[in-house]
Amino acid sequence: MTNTSGSQALSVLDIIKRMSLCLAYIVASASMIRFNKFLMNKDRFPYSMCLTSCHMSMSFILCLVLYLVKPGAFPGVANSEGKKLLVLKWMAPIGVAFAVSLYTSNQAYMYCSVTFLQFMKEGNVIIAFSMSCAAGLQAMNRVRCAIIAWIIAGSAMAVSGEVNFVFVGFMYQLISQFAECFRAVMGEVVLSGGGLKLDPLSYTLFVAPTCLAVLVGGIIANWDPAIPGALAKWWPYLLPNALLAFVLNMLVATIIKEMSAVGFILAGVCKDIALVLFSAVVFAEVVTAHQCFGFMVALGGVFFWSFLKASPDSQAAMLAARLLRMPPESKMPNENTILLPQTSSTKV
Repeated sequence: MTNTSGSQALSVLDIIKRMSLCLAYIVASASMIRFNKFLMNKDRFPYSMCLTSCHMSMSFILCLVLYLVKPGAFPGVANSEGKKLLVLKWMAPIGVAFAVSLYTSNQAYMYCSVTFLQFMKEGNVIIAFSMSCAAGLQAMNRVRCAIIAWIIAGSAMAVSGEVNFVFVGFMYQLISQFAECFRAVMGEVVLSGGGLKLDPLSYTLFVAPTCLAVLVGGIIANWDPAIPGALAKWWPYLLPNALLAFVLNMLVATIIKEMSAVGFILAGVCKDIALVLFSAVVFAEVVTAHQCFGFMVALGGVFFWSFLKASPDSQAAMLAARLLRMPPESKMPNENTILLPQTSSTKV
């Protein structure tokens, strides 16, 4: 009886822990987006490269301090000893993609509303999946194609219903999403193998300085003499903003470790819903009925996608496969399938 009670108690504690992590991520991520939107005003701190450099500097410094205090939390660092060229091979493209993603996403805040940008982000599932297929991490089938069409239709409806559409902001956000998805796919390769066997914390420790180097190069190439004055004026806001960025990075790493990528996607969807509602109610950002309907259609597709990833053998998955006349998994060709009929003997 005692052991049973103990296992039940552990299960409840585990559920509470995961729900707390998701809630903390939703609050931190939504706060970060609104905070960046506030700072990226032309009358405050409209320097996206400098802002993201502050984020990466804080993440690198605090990760380094955490590593010095508790090196056991970074097993990937020990695994990468003697592999400097391999680390650079992976981290250079990831750092460039991360820098482009951060810069363009912050630039988009200067042109578009937060709600519009969240509508666009629902398409990340499609972009990431397409890149994963190209990298050989995922396989395409009819059900996934149908869900992709479902999400694209909903996202297109939500985006096309924007009242104050700005093409420049749209392009900045689109570039940001492609760069972010490329970084995520490359990160999945590194975290799952790639000859490094990195853990999320070690991955963050390696990515932060490479991303920072790209951003600093961009700042030097596009130097604005007004930046030092803006830093001196707005540092009381930039410091907590950078600290929040570090907290968010740590929460993302922890959620992926504790709940898998599927759990992280679902937490992100819940964050999108909360942020859209919050922005519409508190900040009075215009959301049309057309956009609401499109957003709900896209969310339904993302939830169904996540459900199929988590429960591929469920009744819903089987029904979708039957409706689309998909062959059973055992009958689908793979690398071991014999494509040509074999004969018992060969005549010479």
